[in-house]
Amino acid sequence: MDRIKRHFKNLPSQEQVATLMLKLGLSVHDGGAYCGPVLQSDTAVARAIGVDRRVVRSTINHIMEIPELLNLFSRVESMLLLANAASEIGCSAIEIVPVDAQVPGLMARILVVLSDAGINVRQAVVSDPQNLSDSHLIIVADGSIPGDIMTQIRGCPGVASVIIR
Repeated sequence: MDRIKRHFKNLPSQEQVATLMLKLGLSVHDGGAYCGPVLQSDTAVARAIGVDRRVVRSTINHIMEIPELLNLFSRVESMLLLANAASEIGCSAIEIVPVDAQVPGLMARILVVLSDAGINVRQAVVSDPQNLSDSHLIIVADGSIPGDIMTQIRGCPGVASVIIR
C-alpha cells in the first residue's frame, strides 16, 4: 500500500478516491472506473466519496499516467460478499476477530474445525487486508454452525472473538 500512497503523496483527495476505488474493487481502464464491465460515472463515484467529480476524473487520469498504478488498478475486480445475505440462501456467517492479524494460520485452523465437523464453507474472506490492525475473517458456511463448533472456533489460538452476522 505504501508504494501506491507515494504516488498520491501531495494529493490527499485523490488518495481518498484511489483508496475507496480499491476497497470497492473498481478497476481503471479505457479512461474510466469500472465495476466489472459496468462503467461508473465520475459523478456517481464522487457522490459516494463526497468529493467533486473533477477529483475523481483527476484520480483516474493520474492512475492512467503511472504504469505502476495502472498495472494494479487495471487488474482489480469486485467480489460478491455473501455474509449479509447468508440467511437468505440457507447459510450462516461468522466474523472472526484475530488477536493479531499478522500471525499466520488462523484461517487454516478455523477451516479445519469446520471441515472436521462436516461443515461446507461457501466463502472465506479477509475483510480488510490492507489494514492489518482491522482485518477480520468472514466465513459463510452451509446451514447453521452448531454451538459446540462455535466453542471450538472461539478456542482456536489467535481468536480474540467470534461475531455471528
